[in-house]
Amino acid sequence: MNSAIRKFIFHDLQTIEGYIDPPDALVFLSLLQDQKDSDLAGAIAEIGVFYGRSYFLLRKIGGSDEKILAIDLFDIDQTTGNTPSQYSRFLENGRRLGLPVDEELVIRGDSTRLEPAELTAKIGKIRFFSIDGGHMLQHVTADSRLAMETLADHGVIAFDDTFNPAWPEVTVGVADFLRKSGGAFSAFCMTKYKTYVCRREFHEFYSELIANSANLAAFDHVETEFLGSKVARLHNPLGRRMAYELMVRSGMSAFSERVYR
Repeated sequence: MNSAIRKFIFHDLQTIEGYIDPPDALVFLSLLQDQKDSDLAGAIAEIGVFYGRSYFLLRKIGGSDEKILAIDLFDIDQTTGNTPSQYSRFLENGRRLGLPVDEELVIRGDSTRLEPAELTAKIGKIRFFSIDGGHMLQHVTADSRLAMETLADHGVIAFDDTFNPAWPEVTVGVADFLRKSGGAFSAFCMTKYKTYVCRREFHEFYSELIANSANLAAFDHVETEFLGSKVARLHNPLGRRMAYELMVRSGMSAFSERVYR
């Protein structure tokens, strides 16, 4: 099962336009599989679907029985003529990959206007919540509140584009969320693009999970501190990144997984 998902990450997933790269895909895999192995139940939710790259990764890892809620405005490519819309391209990607979208679990709208009860009515409590919606402070504030109020006690929130200089208000929003939680939430893992947080009582559990995951052994685990919590920063050396990009651009994506062993 693990090898099949890794193959999906390094081959099929690369056929979908989007932004999740191998390090974060492997963190998603590690967290979701270990949650399931530890009987930490709950659904999955994602704000900011784009064309579905991370959504279909979640579908592949979760399997056919997993409830996965997709939230997006789906307002890209709203043009006249023969240009497929964002939503139709999203659905087509699912059909092509053999992972058809459950349209009953798609919310086409503004995440900042949703109430927690709307989410839990559809899927119950959430064990993994990916936030990659609007990148202004008001969006991050609203989306983090929504995640916090629908999260299972053992749930994880993955914030995208933290510390990205192109989107400085994301960093402010994540820091505000952690500080205003009064210590209830803490970060336990960071990559180049994402920050992963959980409730403080599960910080040790997830820290050990990241440290011991075979899927993450290829990365340098550098300990840092963020707002009073020890965080594992997964460093992906430049040489590995260049080798991976070269293989993908040369049409050798089927073999690129070897770079991350």
